[in-house]
Amino acid sequence: MSTDLQTRPIARRRLTGPLTTRERVVLASLDEGRTLRQIATELFVTRNTVKSQVRSVYRKLGVSTRDEALAVARRDRLL
Repeated sequence: MSTDLQTRPIARRRLTGPLTTRERVVLASLDEGRTLRQIATELFVTRNTVKSQVRSVYRKLGVSTRDEALAVARRDRLL
């Protein structure tokens, strides 16, 4: 996590929709530090499928980076 994220508060964002079960699995895998390729292998899908799911998670959480997504997910107890 970058120093900038640690010092500035995460803005209050509202989910644009509920996360699907698969999106929650992908989010948890990101939290464990896995790469997109590792996640894809574990879930028996392509890397592009995981990339699409990550983009969907980011959109729903209103963020644009992995660190922001994980910070918001922890704050909102999604993990």
